[in-house]
Amino acid sequence: MRTLFLLTFLATVSGLSAQRMVAISPDEDVSRVLDLFSEINEREDKVEGWRVQLLATTDRQQLETTEKQFRADYPSVTVDWVHNKPYYKLRAGAFFTRQEAERLRQNLSEEYEGVYLVKDEVEESVLLKMY
Repeated sequence: MRTLFLLTFLATVSGLSAQRMVAISPDEDVSRVLDLFSEINEREDKVEGWRVQLLATTDRQQLETTEKQFRADYPSVTVDWVHNKPYYKLRAGAFFTRQEAERLRQNLSEEYEGVYLVKDEVEESVLLKMY
């Protein structure tokens, strides 16, 4: 039994030493595409996240008034707006997960009518300020 084990062990070891290392070099076009992809990702500072939408209006003055009041009431919460014609959309917070954004939405729903969560591309630096 011991001899059989020893022979099996030696056969395995000699088989491993006979294996060769294989080097794979990617096609030049593939390498260029991967390099470009990597470069773009390094420059991209936005990630998919969540915000709380406070307002959607066609009246820019209403947007600015609401934004000013929100900044005064919640100075530690980031707020931003986007213009998707014809609407101006005021959004607050910047969160990685829906659950984190939901807490803010619940707090704001008492003061702002019709607030809801939206997925958005947010800057990583803004996400870090929220924590």
